[in-house]
Amino acid sequence: MTGKELYELLYSKWNKSYDIQLKKVKEQIFCQIMWKYLEQASFPMTEQEYFKHFDAVANYITAWGSEQEIIAYVQTTKERPRLGKAVSIPLSFKDKDSEWTLDN
Repeated sequence: MTGKELYELLYSKWNKSYDIQLKKVKEQIFCQIMWKYLEQASFPMTEQEYFKHFDAVANYITAWGSEQEIIAYVQTTKERPRLGKAVSIPLSFKDKDSEWTLDN
């Protein structure tokens, strides 16, 4: 999965360029679709930074083999990101002394 494919998946679902984050809670990894989006005046990234960030997140997702989990969840969920509430996708990948460790 590329950053562009990940972006297109989210945009086709919600028609906004939402931010995406990876979060580690204990040994569980979550992919979170955040409520802030690129088109907001207060969004903290430039368009170039935003797409570079999507490339980095997509690299993690691909390395973990979690692409299909993300795709299936996004396509079937009725949730949507809203102020203060991210769409949180639990991934089956368990972060145990991996070279892909997140710094959270």
